[in-house]
Amino acid sequence: MHGTNSPATSGSAPTENERTWGMLAHLSALAGLVVPLLGIVLGPLLVWLLRGDESEFVAGHAKEALNFNISVLLGALLCILLMLVFVGFLFGTALFIAWLVLTLIAAIKASEGHPYRYPFALRLVR
Repeated sequence: MHGTNSPATSGSAPTENERTWGMLAHLSALAGLVVPLLGIVLGPLLVWLLRGDESEFVAGHAKEALNFNISVLLGALLCILLMLVFVGFLFGTALFIAWLVLTLIAAIKASEGHPYRYPFALRLVR
């Protein structure tokens, strides 16, 4: 799964520190549970800015988490608009469950030292 479309690695296995920061890039989005909407983007952005220059592995996971969470944020805003016709509640619930499950899967993959691509994400940050 080391293609050109997956988070980059330097060719060698990521260190424990890199795996931890890669995992935190994904889990930091859970700050969105405390600071709704905007919090899901701040965590991955901070990991990318603070640790991305030190490791391709961390940068890859942080950018992937950032792209996914920007996509989720846009989806959440759409769901809020759709709540005017009540279908937004259903879509919002599905979006929340997908966001939580995919974030946890990505964090596990990072902690194992593997690249991960979210299945549904806009690739805005490269």
